[in-house]
Amino acid sequence: MQTFFNNKTAIVTGASRGIGREIALKLGQLGASVVVNYVNNVQQADNVVAEITNMGGQAIAVKADMRRVNEIETLFENAIGKFGTLDILINNAGTVIYKKIEDVTEEEFDNIFACNVKGLFFACQLAAKKMAEGGKIINISSSVTKVMMPTYGAYAETKGAVEQITKVLAKELGHKRIAVNTISPGPVDTELFRQGKSDEQIQSLADMAAFGRIGTPRDIADAVAILVSGEAGWISGQNLCANGGFIA
Repeated sequence: MQTFFNNKTAIVTGASRGIGREIALKLGQLGASVVVNYVNNVQQADNVVAEITNMGGQAIAVKADMRRVNEIETLFENAIGKFGTLDILINNAGTVIYKKIEDVTEEEFDNIFACNVKGLFFACQLAAKKMAEGGKIINISSSVTKVMMPTYGAYAETKGAVEQITKVLAKELGHKRIAVNTISPGPVDTELFRQGKSDEQIQSLADMAAFGRIGTPRDIADAVAILVSGEAGWISGQNLCANGGFIA
């Protein structure tokens, strides 16, 4: 698998921590040149870059707020300007709110859709124009689109949109042999996931999985590596639920 990633360039959005960080490290380990996108914490992004370069790989950190199209354009310009090509796009950046639908404000609604849908949509649009033939796009969704979980309404709405974008884009980019897929994690042990949850709530979610635990960011990074590899070239327009049997 590793030789497939040589001379490939990957953009990973929201890559300074959590799932995005592990995806960036995994792709760097496999030999891809990695563009580590961040919006706030330059130190964490630089740490990811340092880890990749210490493994013998190539990486740069690029600040871009994925809610702003001009900054997404700058992200792509930096990636292609530095490495000459774009072969892999991992749309991971996003946010979450835990509120009943009746309590979500207009500002909160607009922000979560801007983070989770608008940014991904316009990153996909740029990839459609600039990505090399045979490229790979992975959009990160969530297994909450398949379960009825109170307080996840706004978040689940955004991820449902992500899944539909993936299906349409896979058809639109098939002529360029660009594979577009979704990965839907279940509960994953990240700072974002633990926000506002008690240990009892986390254990309850772990008990719902077939493996009796919540996932790790590396579990998701490994799934991404499989879908962007050469061996997965015939897979497009699909949603891989990487959730340890949390939900079918």
